[in-house]
Amino acid sequence: MTAEDRIARAHAHYERAVFAGETGVLTEAERDLDGVEADLALARGRILHARFLDGRVEDPRELPLFERAVELYRQLGDARGEAEALFWVGCVHQVIRQDEKAAAPAYARAHQLATGVGDRLTLSYVLRHLAFTEQAAGRLDAARQRMEESTQLRREVGFQPGVAANLVGLAFLAIGDGRRDDARALVEEAAATAEASGASGILRWVEEARQALSE
Repeated sequence: MTAEDRIARAHAHYERAVFAGETGVLTEAERDLDGVEADLALARGRILHARFLDGRVEDPRELPLFERAVELYRQLGDARGEAEALFWVGCVHQVIRQDEKAAAPAYARAHQLATGVGDRLTLSYVLRHLAFTEQAAGRLDAARQRMEESTQLRREVGFQPGVAANLVGLAFLAIGDGRRDDARALVEEAAATAEASGASGILRWVEEARQALSE
C-alpha cells in the first residue's frame, strides 16, 4: 500500500468515526499513519545519508530518523521495514562515525529479520557492510565471502549498480590479498557492469581500483 493510499484510508476512517460513530476504526487509521511516518523517516534518512556521502559532513537528524523508523516498523510488526531501517542505523555508526562496535547489533538484527522475510536486497546491503567490518579487522577471507554472498543476491534481484559496486569491493580485497590478476578481471567486469547500468558514480570507484593496481 502506498503512502497516498494509507492517508486516504485514514481520512475515510476519520469520517466513519465522526459521522457514523465507528470510533473503533481510529486505531487502524493511526496504524496507517504510523506506516506513512515510518516510510517518510526512512526516506528522509536516506537522503541525508546521500548528502553525507557527497559532502562528508554528518547531519544530526539522520540517525534519529532511522531510529524512529525502526521503532515504528517494530510496533507495526513490519519486519521487512524494520530490517531496512536497522541496516541504516548500522550504516550511520559504521560509515559516518567509524564505530564498528556500535554498528554490530543493528547489522546482526537486520540480517536476522531480512533473512526471515526473504528480503534479498536488504540482506545484500547488510552482507556488503559486514564485509567491510571483516576487512577492517584484517580478515580478508571472511570479507571476500561476505561480499561474494552479497553480490550473488544482487545478481538474483537484478540490482546491477550494486553488483558493480561489490565487484569493485572484491577487486580491492583481491589487491589486499596479493591476487592482482583476479583484481584486474574484477575491475573490468565492474566497469562493464557500471557502464551497462548507467552507474557513472561507480566508475569513479573503478578508476580508483585501477590506480591502486598500477601502484
